[in-house]
Parts: sequence; structure tokens; C-alpha cells
Amino acid sequence: MLWLPRKELILYMAKKRANGEGSIRKRSDGRWEGRYTAGYHSETGKRIIKNVLSKTQAECKAKLSAALESVKGIDVSRADEYTVATWLRSWYDIYAKPNIRVATADRYHLMVEQYTIPRIGNIKLTKLTAHDLQKLYKELMENGRIDRKSGHGNPGLSSTTVRSLHLMLHNAFERAVKERLIPRNPTEDCIAPKIQKFEMQILQPEHIKEYLNAANARGLLPMFYLELVSGLRKGELTALLWSDLDIQNRTISVSKQYVKNPNGELTLSRPKTETSVRKVSIPQEAIDLLIAEHDKHPDNPYMFPSPITGEMYYPDSIVNLHKKILKDAGLPHIRFHDLRHTFATLALQNGVDVKTVSSMLGHCDAGFTLRTYTHTTRQMQRNAAEKMGDFMAQIM
Repeated sequence: MLWLPRKELILYMAKKRANGEGSIRKRSDGRWEGRYTAGYHSETGKRIIKNVLSKTQAECKAKLSAALESVKGIDVSRADEYTVATWLRSWYDIYAKPNIRVATADRYHLMVEQYTIPRIGNIKLTKLTAHDLQKLYKELMENGRIDRKSGHGNPGLSSTTVRSLHLMLHNAFERAVKERLIPRNPTEDCIAPKIQKFEMQILQPEHIKEYLNAANARGLLPMFYLELVSGLRKGELTALLWSDLDIQNRTISVSKQYVKNPNGELTLSRPKTETSVRKVSIPQEAIDLLIAEHDKHPDNPYMFPSPITGEMYYPDSIVNLHKKILKDAGLPHIRFHDLRHTFATLALQNGVDVKTVSSMLGHCDAGFTLRTYTHTTRQMQRNAAEKMGDFMAQIM
């Protein structure tokens, strides 16, 4: 049997660890060092040795165990190549961009290049923590908006935008987990911002006539009448061609939209979702107005060409026209998108079933429509309850 002094015996036992558990030694400077095999070089096959340092043996053991746990199942030879910036750009180019529509790809590019990389891009992918991401979300919500014209930061991004960023990062880092670059997705331990709910506004029924009269005075009645009876998104409305109108069946075909890319340039893309590609039935009054509008410019392919350029309106231009119409009519401000809400709300209140309204709006499913217009469906339920009450009163 080998007899050693107590101090040397402790040191010997510290060094004697099972295979795969690394080794510990006390250095000449008095610190404890733990060494472990982090992986193997992809080209040479040589071991990749890493170490941890601590003041005490117990602390060194704890650090060594944590380090070994962090590289379990990880391809260290590849993982060390990536920072957050290089991984996100690689993920975007290889996995995201080829599989999503152009508008979504543009939005992802903006979130990667302008919101994320300038703030945490230099962090090693393997060192990124949930704390880093939580700080990122907080900073973006406080001061993340970018003014493309001046380049200066404005007030923070909305909770909806930051939540979208969180979901994108979750997908990117989930792919990193699958490729054995990181052991765990850091977004799993983050608290995503709650979406702030705003009270929905609509153009009140008693104001619709005044609104349309003001639109007519500006020569814009066909466009805004169509919006109120169809609920199109602004990019869908401006992208309409005369050939999208089916006079006989009284429908318009929605198969494209104009949106801005991160550089502020207008691009033509498919609508928001697959269900957004649709045919929308419109009343005969709308058909008559559209025919009269087309007679003014029979050789122009656009349904609503700009009187200045002859080209289609920019989506932001019709938002400005909407604001002018409200001002002319002396009506309180509502967003252009609220005209879409107006259509949906009035359709539901006038007995159109939820599934039909959902398909006309191009929603992904009727459940989304129900959740969006809860205030209206609740009123419909109350009306139904009153009708049933009246019916039962008659037979009692």
C-alpha cells in the first residue's frame, strides 16, 4: 500500500477522477486548475482541451462540473466559430430566407441587422445567456426604434415587435441546439413581453355617410367605399388591378400586396398568409363605382392609379388621404386599419357569420376572428339571449 502525507494524499485524490470527468491540480501560484476534454478537432482529430481556474479545490470542482455539463453533446470545434452575429446571419441565409415570404424575410433581416447584432452580436454563441436576451428586450422597448431618415433612435419598439423578435430568436437558437452548437436554447428562460391590448376603434355607423361624402368631394369615393365593404389591408387595396375585378360574379381577387422592405422601398409580394389569397364578394354599388372609376382611365391597369403619377398609390399615401377625409368631415381620428375593423364589426353585428367574415378578411382561421372581435361577438350573444328570452316569454 502507498502511504502519503495527508496534504499529498488530498492532492492525489483530487487528481484521480473518472474518465470523462476531467482532472484537477493545484498550480504553483496556489490556484486550482481543472482541465477537461471539450471535444475533438474536426480536421486533425486532436482533443480540444479547456480549463477552469479557482481559488479553492471545491470551487474548482464545481466549475469543472459545470463546464463539462455545458459541452455535453456539443460540437465544440464548430460552436467556437460562431458569435451571435455570425450564427444569426448564417441561420437567416440558410434556413429562414428561403422558406418564408419576402415581406417576412425583410422583417427578419431588419430584426437581425438593426435590432439584435448591434447590441449582442459580438457575444460568443456558447456564452449567450437568457440574461443577455432579457436586457436586449428591455433596451429595445425603451429605445429601440430607428428613424430611417435621420438614423436617430426614437422611443422604444412596441411589445408586439419585441415579442416577434423573441419568437424569431427562439427559432434561430433552436436550430443551433439541433446542430449541437449550444446545449440549450437561451430563449427558453426568457420572459417575452406581454402584448399590450388597445381598445379597438371603428368608424361609427352614424359617421359613415359624412366620411364617404368627404371622400367623394376629393374624388376618392370608389376606393374608400370599397375599403368599407371589403376590409382589405392597405397594401392589398393599393395593389389591385382592374383585371382583379370580376363584374359578373361581383368579386375582387386578392392575390398580392405592396409592402415596404427594411430600406423603405416598396415591393410587391404575396398577401400576409396563404388564407389571405382570396376572392372577396362585394355589393353591386361597389361594382358600379369601380366601373365609373375605370372609365376615367380605361388604359391604366391599376384599379386606383394616382392622379399625379398614373402609377399605383403608395400604401402610406392612402393613409394620409384617409386622415384628410376625416379632417374634412370633422370626424375624430381613427387609423386607416380601423376601417378594416369597421367592416368586420358591422358585418358581424348585421348577422354575417364569423366564418364568412374570417374568410373575407383573409384571417388564418375563424378562431382568430372571434378573438379579435370579442366585443362584437359578446354583444351578439347578448342579443341572441334577449331573442330567446322574448321567444320563451311568448310560449310561457
